[in-house]
This record gives sequence, structure tokens and C-alpha cells, in this order.
Amino acid sequence: MDEAKRIVSDIKNGNIKPLYFLFGEEPYYIDAISSFIEKNVLAEEEKSFNQMVLYGKDVSVDDIVSNSKRYPMMAERQVIIVKEGQDLFKTIEQLTDYAKNPQPTTVLVICYKYKKLDKRKKLYKVIKEQGVIFESKKLYENRVPDWIRKHLQAKGYSISHKAAILLTEFLGTDLSRINNELEKLQFVLPQNSEITPEDIEKHIGISKDYNNFELKKAIGERDVLKATRIINYFAQNPKDNPFVLTVTLLTSFFIQLLKYHGLSDHSPKSVTSALGVNPYFVDEFRIAARNYPMKQVSGVVSHLREMDLKGKGVGANALAQADLLKELLVKIV
Repeated sequence: MDEAKRIVSDIKNGNIKPLYFLFGEEPYYIDAISSFIEKNVLAEEEKSFNQMVLYGKDVSVDDIVSNSKRYPMMAERQVIIVKEGQDLFKTIEQLTDYAKNPQPTTVLVICYKYKKLDKRKKLYKVIKEQGVIFESKKLYENRVPDWIRKHLQAKGYSISHKAAILLTEFLGTDLSRINNELEKLQFVLPQNSEITPEDIEKHIGISKDYNNFELKKAIGERDVLKATRIINYFAQNPKDNPFVLTVTLLTSFFIQLLKYHGLSDHSPKSVTSALGVNPYFVDEFRIAARNYPMKQVSGVVSHLREMDLKGKGVGANALAQADLLKELLVKIV
């Protein structure tokens, strides 16, 4: 995040490089940087003749080089953006010769999503010397709530911790999808607002009371009544609460609980580090460990894997989601 901001800041300050190679598993920052370049490097009147968007599946490296060597028309520079550059992964190293001596009046941007550029090869080393190379790494789930908080803070908003966790539980680690939902909230809420679970329920449609986050917590506390209410809600709204997602999240929770039992140090810092979870969840593991001894946790994990197969129709006749959820709860608690 900081490196992406620095790249954008440099461009704003006129420190524009002739070559930007943006790669990695997380597309959000690749799209953000390339979009900023597309919108801001050239004036509007310069774009029609001097800005070009190419797609990796439609061009060769030779095509890219040929276009990059052109001179701009009535402008200081031209911008060429290659989207879906990962489609050129078999031939991308052919860009090395151009990268050694890039056209100074061209800004060439390669968007190379979901793949890595081999750091041992010449292309990586040359681009690092002549331009900007940026790796957009996937964010671990336990870091997403903090990303949400910082992202909103930069926009003049704050968010409660529970609301950030709720978004993460529902949307996962897809930053582009999270950003889209946050933009909806920013559109309807005034600046300086604190976003709450109630706001998320009202404007995004994620129930603040009936979700996997609350189900996991209720099961950990052995609150059968609350867990039953949640699974009944899931059964009535199967499209919004797919069984496969529920069983996957619960399996992950109980595997982490198994690891928690095996720790000699149960301090918040140790648990956060060992389990790779947000500090917010440490108390949940402490309570669940008291309610589920290690031997029982092993049995629960086995049951959850069995239920996962049933949910996928393996080794059993197709069952309604309501029946699967009820059996799941019985097997756990």
C-alpha cells in the first residue's frame, strides 16, 4: 500500500518513468496505479493521439515495442498501457532489449496480473534499473480489517472494528470487491462518519446478526440457541449464505483452535503470531478452547470435513441446505 502511494506521489510530482511493470496476485493496486496513469499523465486534449490501451491476448511483444518507439504528436510524451499482460508470459522476456533503452518520450505500463516476474532473469533487473517494478502481493485475511480502516481513514471516514471484521468475513481478501462496497457506503454516508455494522446491513445487505462471523462465535461459546437462530436464517436465505462457505470457515476456525491447544504460550501476542489471526479474535479462541478440549476438536474437524463432502454431494444423496446445517450443528455441539 505504501509503495503504491509512493509511485502515485512521484507521478504527481512529475517524476515519471518510461516503464512501469506492475505484477502480482492482488489486482487492486495494479488497477489503481495503471488507472491513475491513464487519467492523469496526459491532458485530455493530448489523449486522442498519444494514449493507447493494448491487450496482451491481442498483441505481441514486438507490437508493444513498435508502438512504444513512436514519437508523441504535439505532446511531451505518449502513454501506452498493456492490460492483461500476463497473456504474454511465454514471450515477455523479449521485452528486455527495449527495457535496456526505453523511449524517453513514452510511458509504457505493463499490467501483469496473477503472475510473478522471475527476479533471476534479465528483464526484472533491467526494469528495476530503468523504470519502476511493483509487486502487488495478496493480503492475508488477518490484515484486511486494518487495510479497510486505513483505506477509509484516507477518505475521511472511520469504521468500527466489528464492522471491518464483518466485511472481511463476508467479502474475503478481494480488495477490489471490498473497495466497491466501501464506495457504496461513502456515497450514502457523510464524511467523518463512523461506519457501523448497522450501516453495512442497511446499505450492503450483510446481516449484522446472522452471518458466519456470529455463527462461529456462537458455536465457540456453545450458545446453541443463538447458533440455531443463525442456521435457520441461513436455511431461509441459502443464496446469500452458501453452505460450502460456512463449513469452510468453521473448519478453518477449528483447525486454528487445534493449534491454539498446542501452544505453550497463550498470550495475545503469541496467539496472533502463531495462528495468523487478528488480535480481535484471541478471546474467542480462549473461550472456545475452554468449551472444546483438544480431543473433541479433532473429532469436530473430522465431522466438518465429512459435512463438506456431503455439501458437495459426495457419498450421499443431495440434501437440502437446511438439513445439512442442522446436522452440522448437531455434530459440533
